[in-house]
Amino acid sequence: MARRKEPIIPDSILDQLLAGSDAKTAFESNGLLHQLKKALAERALNAEMDHHLSGEGTAGNSRNGYGRKTVLTDSGSLELAIPRDRQSSFDPQLLAKYQRRFPGFDEKIVSMYARGMSTREIAGHVHDLYGIDVSPDLISAVTDAVLDEVAIWQARPLEPVYPLVFFDALRVKIRDEGHVRNKAVHIALGVRGDGTKEILGLWIETNEGAKFWLRVMNEMKNRGVEDILIAVVDGLKGFPEAINAVFAETTVQTCIVHLLRNSLDFAGPVANFCA
Repeated sequence: MARRKEPIIPDSILDQLLAGSDAKTAFESNGLLHQLKKALAERALNAEMDHHLSGEGTAGNSRNGYGRKTVLTDSGSLELAIPRDRQSSFDPQLLAKYQRRFPGFDEKIVSMYARGMSTREIAGHVHDLYGIDVSPDLISAVTDAVLDEVAIWQARPLEPVYPLVFFDALRVKIRDEGHVRNKAVHIALGVRGDGTKEILGLWIETNEGAKFWLRVMNEMKNRGVEDILIAVVDGLKGFPEAINAVFAETTVQTCIVHLLRNSLDFAGPVANFCA
């Protein structure tokens, strides 16, 4: 008979938590899990304060009561008692001074936005799931912050040399002027000298052509790329010339999938049927 694994939290502690309460209400709003999350968060904040007051440069500093802050979590709103110090130098790592949302809450908003939901639809969905009222302006602020991070990522410096770079596109659903449409996201996937792969960039372009890819090559060069040994592309006309206009020594190769497709154009109907 298989032995029961030792629980992460001892049964004695769980028994104390569940004593005198209905287990059915543990997952409800303001139930046991909600109270436990509040207790753990406040315990962590107090531990951070103790560590802060024991550090160097805090002589003469001491606790100065608590402040109240309501934060949004992925399971509802949570009112926390935030410890304060007399010198106002305490800045907790768990929840920064001006932070009103727990880690993980923004990711849920971004995930729903990425699936094509509008800001008002997200606000209604969050209210239905967690009983939290969030404004469309808050959701817009969260998504705009992500867009800023994307812009920084898209302009980050790249390696001087990539032995191999694949250029291709994916069809994804994207919200555009209030409508969700299928669009092509063009991708540059680079392989470094140690074999690791890196997404060099993502571009959305309505009309894919040689001029677009020439702009991409110049952008990559401006970000630090000096040479690409082998570039793997599809059969787009003018694509190899756009690459060699910027990286003259690059060997351009058509990907094997496109080579197979193109070769079937010269085969008979029986060969096409078998393929």
